Amino acid sequence: MLYQICNGAVSYADNVILHSINFEIRNTEKIAVVGRNGCGKTTLLKLIAGEVEPEKNDGDEDVWIASSGKPEIGYLKQIAFEDPSVTLEQEIRRVFAPMEQRKAELEAAAKALETDYSEEKVQRYTAMEEAFQADGGYYFEKEYEVLIRKFGFSEEERKKPLRDFSGGQQTKIAFIKLLLSRPDILLLDEPTNHLDITTVEWLEGYLKNYPKAVVVVSHDRMFLDHIADVVYEIEYGELRRYPGNYTNFTIRKRENYEKQKKDYLAQQKEIERLQRMVDRFKGKPTKVAMARSKQKMIERMELIEAPDRYDLRTFHANFQPEKESGNDVLLVSALKIGYDHPLSEISLDIKKGQKLGILGGNGLGKSTLLKTLVGKVEPLSGEYRFGTNVRIGYFDQQMAMYQSGKTVLEDYWDEFPNLTETEARSALGAFLFSGEDVFKRISMLSGGEKVRLSLCKILKRRPNVLILDEPTNHMDIVGKETLESMLKEYKGTLLFVSHDRYFVKQVADQLLVFEDGAARLYPFGFEDYQKKLDEEAAGEEPAYRTAPVFGGAISQNGTSVSVKKEYNNPGKERSRLEKKVQRAEEALAQKEERLEELKAELLRPEYRSSYSKLTEIQEAIDALEEEISADMEVWEELSTRLEELC
Repeated sequence: MLYQICNGAVSYADNVILHSINFEIRNTEKIAVVGRNGCGKTTLLKLIAGEVEPEKNDGDEDVWIASSGKPEIGYLKQIAFEDPSVTLEQEIRRVFAPMEQRKAELEAAAKALETDYSEEKVQRYTAMEEAFQADGGYYFEKEYEVLIRKFGFSEEERKKPLRDFSGGQQTKIAFIKLLLSRPDILLLDEPTNHLDITTVEWLEGYLKNYPKAVVVVSHDRMFLDHIADVVYEIEYGELRRYPGNYTNFTIRKRENYEKQKKDYLAQQKEIERLQRMVDRFKGKPTKVAMARSKQKMIERMELIEAPDRYDLRTFHANFQPEKESGNDVLLVSALKIGYDHPLSEISLDIKKGQKLGILGGNGLGKSTLLKTLVGKVEPLSGEYRFGTNVRIGYFDQQMAMYQSGKTVLEDYWDEFPNLTETEARSALGAFLFSGEDVFKRISMLSGGEKVRLSLCKILKRRPNVLILDEPTNHMDIVGKETLESMLKEYKGTLLFVSHDRYFVKQVADQLLVFEDGAARLYPFGFEDYQKKLDEEAAGEEPAYRTAPVFGGAISQNGTSVSVKKEYNNPGKERSRLEKKVQRAEEALAQKEERLEELKAELLRPEYRSSYSKLTEIQEAIDALEEEISADMEVWEELSTRLEELC
């Protein structure tokens, strides 16, 4: 057991946030913490990090926290850089200070062997070298380069001072520092925020293979599915542990609920039956003994509690367009979007009822396209035209930052002055603004509450075209599922940007993907898109064709000009990969054998006084270990592709 909390509770003032906290981290578990907004997920992370003190629960048992040794705990929290004038590179490399010191100590120990090759010093040097290697001392520079690149920072940005980066970019920088510090327990609160899909997919693999424990709070269901092997749910202030990933958790939760409900109802029925017998016969002298016996049976029962109801409180709106649009909704022809330079060129033909999901990396033009279509940004060239009877509802992700001194009711009434108070409060109540909530100041609302208010106002107008920019940011999982259901049932046309792959999978029936200055239309949903990417990665001819949207128009049905089809023989492909895997394994075996020879050579008595020779051998060991690491990555990739073919 690496870490454990027993019988704890946390409260603020008189408000109990968490009670009966029983939480544990075993070895290198990857743990997901899920629950509604405001349920206490971040509070749990702060408790683990030591920022919040646990209180005694209502019961008689004492609260205690135990850990194996003194595990280092790393927590991605509010950014506070000591000196915003230092560059990105300088800030991140501060993490390497302990490793640089150990490297210098190792070199000093090696040099000391030139004059004193005693067994004690050899053993000390060997122990230091093994610990240095085990902690990634020979690879930290390489990992630094990988993380900088994967988080989307260019060579030029490495030299920029921290103050020149946006809040989202500064969060990424803090995240990189945390990952490079490699704590024993990694605490992450919504780590996929500000990351594009490509980076999220890379992060999934990184965390899954992270050699230590990870505890993550996230509303990204696909992300949790890919990394978690344990899920803790917080509901009504209590924690419950479920082995497996997020999908397994949802299945287990439903099964547990149904079983407990069935057992509870069966026991209640049996108690009623026995109680009827007691009540019927307790006054009859000949049946008193039997009545007492049945009463004792009831008293001895271990009562099954009624299962807690699911906490499914969420907004709802049964809305459809007030007026249908024409069949031709949006025609985009050679539209160049951007500000001082073009980000991309797009041609589209959107029909009534289509649901277009827009994907791609940060800064490639997704939000700029939406802003151009609603007239907030001027196009650089080309044209776009909406069809007849089109009424647009536009959601901007900046609406979650909306500030106002008005109350929720005042703000809503200003938009719809003809509504009665009852009508306005009823509409707001559908989006969880009920009772005194309607008198909250806008400036006091959370990001999620502001999103709900914005959607409430947009949907009240019943548009037939929805243009949504990251609508699920700040929503918990139940909120996302609700919006998914609403949009799937929506009869109008939808264009939306999202980094939430599960949301895209549920809603979109075609995709527009921005990548490397180009935009490409895929006339199918996310699952088929992912399948196409997998086929391309395996070197197969994709089952679907894509339509180029950069540098040329596409036909109305989303198909492109014909491409010469290539045929692959699965048997030959498998044989080819098997040979490559075999060659890679043989090369690795030879290099590992050579590595052992070099390490043995390092300990030869005749070299004990030759610092130059020891340095030469150590440099050869370092270089060979880096080669082995690179070869291992190639072998793993080939092996994975081979397994997919088998």
